[in-house]
Amino acid sequence: MRRIYFLLPSAQCAKIIIGELLLKRIEWRHIHVIANHNVALEDLPEATLAQRTDLLPALARGTAAGCATGMLAGLVAFVFPPAGLTIAGGAVVAITLAGAGFGAWAATMIGVDVPNTRLKRFEEAIGRGQWLMMIDVPKDRVEEIEEMVKLHHAEADIQGTDPTIPAFP
Repeated sequence: MRRIYFLLPSAQCAKIIIGELLLKRIEWRHIHVIANHNVALEDLPEATLAQRTDLLPALARGTAAGCATGMLAGLVAFVFPPAGLTIAGGAVVAITLAGAGFGAWAATMIGVDVPNTRLKRFEEAIGRGQWLMMIDVPKDRVEEIEEMVKLHHAEADIQGTDPTIPAFP
């Protein structure tokens, strides 16, 4: 899947494009719209928290860091067991998993408050009142969808595609 970005001037333009995308068999759940905080999205498919924030990248980094820290702590406890305790392999695995869980939890608490770094280039346009539409399509349909939008909507500004989208967008 690839994510295509469009900047649109109005909600009416977004509604028309969404109607055309639905006719082209692009599912509703693969269309996401972000607008200025002062604007109501009406009945447009609003981008989710995972799409607006750095939640997923933070989750990945936190899980990896927590797993590494937990494994290191488990191995240290295995090599240098505390006062009379026998630490076996299962304890090392449990400490590693506990570290991964704590790292994931802590990182998502931070990531949910950080704006999505992939959308940083659109902040100024959104602040001026434009609408950002993100469409997730199979990679073999990217050109078809871009051509359809160019052909019918000269006011739509195609901003390119991401090479991949997150596994859980």
